Amino acid sequence: MARRSIWRGYGYAWVTLAFFVLTIVGHWMFGWFAFVNEQRSHGEAATFGPYAVEMMRDTLENWQSEFLQLLWQVGGLAFLLFLGSPQSKEGNDRLEAKVDELLRHLDQERGEAIIHEIDDRYSGRHTDEPHAHL
Repeated sequence: MARRSIWRGYGYAWVTLAFFVLTIVGHWMFGWFAFVNEQRSHGEAATFGPYAVEMMRDTLENWQSEFLQLLWQVGGLAFLLFLGSPQSKEGNDRLEAKVDELLRHLDQERGEAIIHEIDDRYSGRHTDEPHAHL
């Protein structure tokens, strides 16, 4: 089996990471410009300490109110489905049971053998065989 490039295999994650880095850098950069203008309007010097506190507060507030909600609702669900949580397996187990019954019904002599061959092929025990013959 050919190995996929980490860049190609995780392309969506790389693009998402690039968007995240660009937007967080832009957020902090434009935040600095706004902070400097605000400090000038009050006749004060802009220093990094108060700016960092204000930007961390704003960043964490945005992170909590927007990103974490979406991350958990979409990303968390996708991750749990990928891991095979009990909730995600219910539908797969039901479908697999139906397909097994169909195979047993359609080929009463070899149905069970076909099911075992398929189970062996996808369990990882026969990784050197590209396709088992049914």
